[in-house]
Amino acid sequence: MYLMKEATMIYLKEANIEDAKAEYEMFAQMPEDENGFTNPEFGASFDEYVNTILPKKINNSKGLDLPDGFVPQTDFFLWDDDKVVGLFRLRHYLNDFLRENAGHIGYGIRKDSRGNGYATKGLELLLAVGKDIIEEDEFYLSVHKDNKASIKVQMSNGAKIVREDEINYYTRIAKN
Repeated sequence: MYLMKEATMIYLKEANIEDAKAEYEMFAQMPEDENGFTNPEFGASFDEYVNTILPKKINNSKGLDLPDGFVPQTDFFLWDDDKVVGLFRLRHYLNDFLRENAGHIGYGIRKDSRGNGYATKGLELLLAVGKDIIEEDEFYLSVHKDNKASIKVQMSNGAKIVREDEINYYTRIAKN
C-alpha cells in the first residue's frame, strides 16, 4: 500500500477498508459526473460500498477481476489531517482508448474544500507515487476546456497541451 505523508499532514492514501466510512462520505457528496470525472459509486449505500464496491476496487488495483477492456486502477484519497478532501485515480498503464482519451489520471476535490490548493498538491503527490507505477514515459491526462481550475492545476504540475478537440485539452506531464 502506498502512503505518502508530509509535515503539513496533507497526504494520499489508497482506498482501504479501515477508512471506508470517510471514503464513502467523499463518494456520497460527489456528483455522478462533473467535468468528465465520473463517480460510479453515486447513489450506493454504505453497505454496498463496504461489501461490494471497495473489495472490487482493491482487487482491480491489483489487476484482479478486471472487466474486459479495463486496466488496473488505484483510487487514492487526499487527506488533510483526518478529513478526506479529494480523490485521485491512477490507471497503471494505458490501452488504446485511454491513450486517446482519459489518460492515466482523474481527480476531484470536495466542493467544500475547493480553492485551497488541494488539487495542485494532490496531483503533485500522485505524480510522485505514479512514476514508480506507470509504464509510459509520461503521464497522460485530459481536461474539459471550460474547467479552467483543472487546466491550471495540470499546468502548475508541468503539463503541456499536446492536442485538443471540441470538448477537451489532452495534456502530458513528463515523469521525473
